[in-house]
Amino acid sequence: MIHIVIGTKAQLIKMAPVMRMLRDGGLPYRFISTGQHRDTMEDILANFRLPKPDYVLYQGSDITSIPKMAIWGIRILWKTLWRRREIFGNDRQGIVLVHGDTFSTLLGALMAKIGRLKVGHVESGLRSHNLLHPFPEEITRLLTFWLADYYFCPGDWAVKNVQKYAGHKINTGANTLADALHMAQSTIDSLDVDFPSEPYAIATLHRFENIYSRQALQRIVDIVCNIADTKKILFILHQPTQKKLHHFDLYQVLEQHPNIELRERYDYFRFIKLLSQAEFVISDGGSNQEECYYLGKPILLLRQATERQEGLGENCVLSHYDTNIIADFVKNYSTHQREQVHFITTPSEIIANTCKPFSTLPSR
Repeated sequence: MIHIVIGTKAQLIKMAPVMRMLRDGGLPYRFISTGQHRDTMEDILANFRLPKPDYVLYQGSDITSIPKMAIWGIRILWKTLWRRREIFGNDRQGIVLVHGDTFSTLLGALMAKIGRLKVGHVESGLRSHNLLHPFPEEITRLLTFWLADYYFCPGDWAVKNVQKYAGHKINTGANTLADALHMAQSTIDSLDVDFPSEPYAIATLHRFENIYSRQALQRIVDIVCNIADTKKILFILHQPTQKKLHHFDLYQVLEQHPNIELRERYDYFRFIKLLSQAEFVISDGGSNQEECYYLGKPILLLRQATERQEGLGENCVLSHYDTNIIADFVKNYSTHQREQVHFITTPSEIIANTCKPFSTLPSR
């Protein structure tokens, strides 16, 4: 049996094309939600026309802090020990697909090992080679590498990063986000989105390194406000970022800037429509880096390091929080515009075909 463990919105967006490929190919799977994120998850399922999870491990509010995450993780592992058959059935020959670098990734891999199942790590092999940037994602990836049996790597560079680990390495050629983006682009013309009347940029920021302290978040707010002095900015409010902005009394700084418009998060397809018309993007997210690479959209990455290679030095500028680099990007962002990237084969199809034998194995 194929089991897919997902906890966050980003994971669902990137695994949705795999789930669609399995479903369209008549390959049964079980969708297990860790419950790490719940907000907007139903909207994403509706975007991709996917059913709700077969099993939900946690029904509470979104997990947005490290202490809550630790308690939540221990409870889920304890639940897996005592309710293994309820979660995985009698399956002892199947595979558990986990994605990326979140705590749900590591949790799903540990659950698979408790259930004596294989681990398939999607988006495997990405490295920044810096344990503190991004933190804790780089550590989560390394731990997941040790647990994985199948490494679905989005390119040659990612494959090289996991060569020393035992297990099967599968080069998917690109990230499954390319498939999600293609699905979004095929339907967004029919969607309503409120576009500003003037040219605009999008700011979407949420990573731990940028919001964990007042000093870190103040730096981000200052950068965004400085850019907004010359460009209209739509600031997309992630829940953890919004909470920290209020906690550190910085929300009103953004709210009162005449050229910044605060907006709630969109479902994925509407966000892609909004992003497609933006002049450029200011982000700290790996998914946004990939989306902008596939779209050829200029993006300023507010990070010290990135584990992804997509677009670096082309459409993507890694800021290192350097004011000179940031100012140069804002002044010359149009020079970073590229053609949209197209792929012949789809990463999701490669993953689905690799997992096909597990869908026909009998349960013991």
